[in-house]
Amino acid sequence: MFTFSNSISVFTLLVTALMAGLFYSYSFSVNPGLAPLDDKSYLLAMQSINRAILNPIFFICFFGSVALLPLNAYLGYEGNITLKFSFLALAAAFYIIGLFGITILYNVPLNESLGAFKIEGSSAEQLSDMRKAFEGPWNRWHSIRTGAVIISFILLAIGSVLPKST
Repeated sequence: MFTFSNSISVFTLLVTALMAGLFYSYSFSVNPGLAPLDDKSYLLAMQSINRAILNPIFFICFFGSVALLPLNAYLGYEGNITLKFSFLALAAAFYIIGLFGITILYNVPLNESLGAFKIEGSSAEQLSDMRKAFEGPWNRWHSIRTGAVIISFILLAIGSVLPKST
């Protein structure tokens, strides 16, 4: 029987999988693809990507997981701490702290700093300095949040197939 709880579980799996895939693919295609660009081209590309990603589908998945993961864990709670609930709660924690928290605290401020930077008219030294200030820290935080969302999805997937009474 397909219940409200099952519907939440499926939708939670979907939006979390989409986020894991987005961050994974970014780590293994976009970042390596941008790395060899000259400073000006890299900064222009990142500014363009940062603008493009702010769209309704991204927001539904990004914020949807923030709401759905704890709800999914709550719906898996049976009055005591079970293995299923533990996996679902840990999935929520990894996503909220490791992806959402890092994004808000570190990647978004770096994106905003880059967005405010006027590329046209900047000297080669200014472009180089901005890239150094942005690329290394952004990629480090991105790697951590990518790992966190993948772990979150794995925990969610395992928790979703465990019977309630475990």
